[in-house]
Amino acid sequence: MQKLVLINSQAVPLPSENIDTDQIIPARFLKSISKEGFGENLFRDWRYNVHSNEPNPDFVLNNPKYSGEILVAGNNFGCGSSREHAAWSLTDYGFKVVVSSYFADIFKGNALNNGLLPVKVSEDYLKDLMETITQNPSTQITVDVEKQTISFNDMTESFELDSYKKICLINGYDDIDFLTSKKEAIQKFEQKTQKVYEQEL
Repeated sequence: MQKLVLINSQAVPLPSENIDTDQIIPARFLKSISKEGFGENLFRDWRYNVHSNEPNPDFVLNNPKYSGEILVAGNNFGCGSSREHAAWSLTDYGFKVVVSSYFADIFKGNALNNGLLPVKVSEDYLKDLMETITQNPSTQITVDVEKQTISFNDMTESFELDSYKKICLINGYDDIDFLTSKKEAIQKFEQKTQKVYEQEL
């Protein structure tokens, strides 16, 4: 996974609430076990006309004035089924951060396991951020993973982040990478334990 330390980016506003994982990536696209290619079908049924398969000009991802590595969504993002593909599709599309006032627990875990940072903010902060980027798409947002803060236009709010997942995000580790990084310390502990065991015999 790529490292996430400091993200400076514009953002895409998606104010809808209760966006579930089937809306993020419809079930008919879950056949592949590879993480690649899912971004093409992110929000598929909203991005494209069901009958003509033409891009829906009213959907925000098809609006050229909005872009960036940050998705700002309404309350209760990622609810519904526990498909990990939802996180895959968001990262494959290019998003590194999703901001909301509430995330479904399973989605949050899947996101962090795949290098996607879910930033939970207060409802007031989300409202101000959503209004700002909708009116001014060039607004720059800064997410500092180490400090656990999100900022725009001199407005800053802190967010919670599990300490273990924080280490993984900053270093670009998945769970296996983290264990591998501790190999030397594990070997030293084993050697020390073996010496103590031998002395006791």
